[in-house]
Amino acid sequence: MGPNPAADPNAYAEALAPDHTFDGSLRPKTLDEFVGQSSVVANFRLAIRAAGDRGEAVDHILLSGLPGLGKTTLAHLVATESGSSLHEAAAPTLQRAADLAGLLTRLEKGDVLFIDEVHRLPGGVEEYLYAAMEDFVLDIMLDAGPAARSVRVDLPRFTLVGATTREGLLSAPFRSRFGIHERLEPYDADDLVRIAHRSAYLLGVGLDTDAARLLADRARGTPRVVNRFLRRVRDLAQVEADNHISPEVALEGLRRMGVDEHGLTRVDRLMLKSIAHAGGIPVGLKTLAAAIGEDERTLEDVYEPHLLRIGLVLKTPQGRRLTPRGHELAGIAPPDGGQGALPL
Repeated sequence: MGPNPAADPNAYAEALAPDHTFDGSLRPKTLDEFVGQSSVVANFRLAIRAAGDRGEAVDHILLSGLPGLGKTTLAHLVATESGSSLHEAAAPTLQRAADLAGLLTRLEKGDVLFIDEVHRLPGGVEEYLYAAMEDFVLDIMLDAGPAARSVRVDLPRFTLVGATTREGLLSAPFRSRFGIHERLEPYDADDLVRIAHRSAYLLGVGLDTDAARLLADRARGTPRVVNRFLRRVRDLAQVEADNHISPEVALEGLRRMGVDEHGLTRVDRLMLKSIAHAGGIPVGLKTLAAAIGEDERTLEDVYEPHLLRIGLVLKTPQGRRLTPRGHELAGIAPPDGGQGALPL
């Protein structure tokens, strides 16, 4: 059994982050270092080993889930564990088939091509991927009009890893070409405590287990958030607390970041108040974005999932409404003695 984080946080952190120097990144370097998502990691180990034994590339992988849960990190680890090179692109930068062709023709056997926000690929580019994913060929069009002709280029066997926060926006034909589908779920607090200890070790700052628990409890089940909290609290500890994060330092750091005792940020609270002020009338996303001054996609993809998950907001066909608990945290009583809010 490994070190106990409560008994010896420093030894525990060292066990989680063995034998490598800090390079500015808190990402795990191997699947052994990856904390959480145990079933996903186990499935990846199996797929990578089986493909290696057959001398093949790992099957194409679709990763879905909320932002910050480790999709990009897992794509890196697939390449690392396979002994392959990783090529990265964001879907919004691939607006033409030629953009994608340039990426595909640079691949070598077994390479991993990671496309983030894959649901944002234009339809024409998505269709261009079909033959590349299924038959490992690329049809390049030469000239245009009556003189148009295509040249078929064979591609090496590669692995496409697509990451998406909105799997429902992928077309059925595209989704079906991914052999491995994995959905990442929010992390429990214990896993986030382990991540916080590992990151504190890499950042060279002391971290009490109680302080790690405070950060984890308010991190929305997301490693990216707990690491962001840790970096900012590290600054406070470095300047005012002899480079050591106690529970008191953690609480003060969270207060300065605008994260309250319920783990809600300024935008979360604005969302709750904006919906509460509607007096029980469902509020549409466009109205909510205009009232808060935030982008619609940011509200829907980043903030709203957490409020839905912890039971503060209800999403109805007519719009967003608050639960009784949502009204309570907004500090605004529901209309009609509670009739304006749907029950949990």
